[in-house]
Amino acid sequence: MNSKISFQDVVKTFPLKGAEFTALDRVSLEVADQEFVTVVGPSGCGKSTLLSMAAGLQDPTCGRVLVDGTPVTGPGPDRGVIFQQYALFPWLTVRQNVEFGLKLAAVPTQERRHRADQAIGLVGLDDFADALPKALSGGMKQRCAIARAYAVDPQVLLMDEPFGALDALTRVQLQDQLLATWSREKRTVLFITHDVDEAVYLASRVVVMAARPGRIHRIIDVDLPYPRTEEIRLSADFRQIRNTVWTAVYHQEHAAPAA
Repeated sequence: MNSKISFQDVVKTFPLKGAEFTALDRVSLEVADQEFVTVVGPSGCGKSTLLSMAAGLQDPTCGRVLVDGTPVTGPGPDRGVIFQQYALFPWLTVRQNVEFGLKLAAVPTQERRHRADQAIGLVGLDDFADALPKALSGGMKQRCAIARAYAVDPQVLLMDEPFGALDALTRVQLQDQLLATWSREKRTVLFITHDVDEAVYLASRVVVMAARPGRIHRIIDVDLPYPRTEEIRLSADFRQIRNTVWTAVYHQEHAAPAA
């Protein structure tokens, strides 16, 4: 497998009440170029910590995180990060929010406008390019955040429960739109979620994590064709994989990690 993201024996510890808390324990994972991988697991299993290290926002205590074979030492334009909170600037329009990272990178005005409009079109916000965030619904704000990440042309998208605060219908609509955009652009996606159905619907592989300490419990292949459709979501094959993932997440044996 041609790895785009590589976690190699990653350990992450934090001080806690005078002791040491192990958030991640010897996590190794390879994510292939252009692959869509979801990570799901119980609360406290270290999902977001794993993504933060790939983003360069946290350093591993031990082990290494690599992108394209190069150790991650901090944030970079090759990785776009999308969080659950939209983090839009309320005084900037949709286009200005999307252009923000390009402006910081000193991209010339004309090219900046072109790339921003292209990203806005990808997420279907053409008619709202000049609107302020207060005029947008929650789903539209998240689409704006996704467009901002796409505008800087990252090779990797790191998404930390980006649809977690949305209502069920909007969430499904954005899942479909994200997959449609991914099918055209073919970025590598690492997507954190607590929703089993979402994990299965989006991914080619689901990584199930166990908590305390955080570690990989099981990796489950999603042998369902793309594009994903409502018919697939309602199929017996989907239900079977979903049940497998559900069992792996919520019925884990409380055993000590392997030595």
